[in-house]
Amino acid sequence: MAGARIERRWRLVRTRRDTVGSSVRRWTLRFRPSRSGGAGGLLAGALAVAVAAVIGWVVYGTSVLGVRDVRVMGSTIAGADQVRAVAAVVEGTPLARVDVDAVRSRVRTLPSVADAEVRRSWPTTLVIDVSERIAVATVAVDGGFWLLDGDGVVFDTRPKRPKGLALLQVAQPGASDPATRAALRVAAALTPALREQLVQIVADSPSSIRLDLSGGREVLWGDADQSEAKARVATSLLARPGTTIDVSAPEVVTVREGVSSSGG
Repeated sequence: MAGARIERRWRLVRTRRDTVGSSVRRWTLRFRPSRSGGAGGLLAGALAVAVAAVIGWVVYGTSVLGVRDVRVMGSTIAGADQVRAVAAVVEGTPLARVDVDAVRSRVRTLPSVADAEVRRSWPTTLVIDVSERIAVATVAVDGGFWLLDGDGVVFDTRPKRPKGLALLQVAQPGASDPATRAALRVAAALTPALREQLVQIVADSPSSIRLDLSGGREVLWGDADQSEAKARVATSLLARPGTTIDVSAPEVVTVREGVSSSGG
């Protein structure tokens, strides 16, 4: 029928998922309205920010979690009270704001402290764990004896000579003194037999060191180089007669009679 009007009727038909391209599905989802509601999400976010701000203020800005106790461990020479005084941590300071590195640096200024670990123990305790210096030698001074560690640091004084420590005779004992450091190298190399007979180590200079032994004997050591070899050679010669053992050149040693340098 010419000129007749054709009517079209449309109806929605659900298609299978795999008939729609992935790019079309992504475009559709991008513009799909959110079912959760924008107002609720904003409120939850604002609440989380507020809670975090309150927690941060309590931890960093108030004394609620402030320092109530400074616990000191390992310090027997300086004592816990002196360590706390040098640490200078004000009671009530928020524990989170304590500069543990700065506290460690202050504690290490104590002569007896070789190192220290500073840590927080929540909720209100600061722990200072001290590693003390270990004495390896002593020097006689007016009124007592200085204790020296392996680096030559003088860190304590005793009224009587401590047992088991090598006695040094040096002009200027201390970590910056070359003669002290050389004498300590020698002391560290001594064999048990030499230590048993040792009276003192005399270091007139870094290159002029001798051992004064019991019975008026002496070992001329020279400098601190090859100290392990010198100690072995000197030990092997202890049974031989003679007042002076010269191991300053350990390849060519001498043993002789005579008045010792220490005055017998």
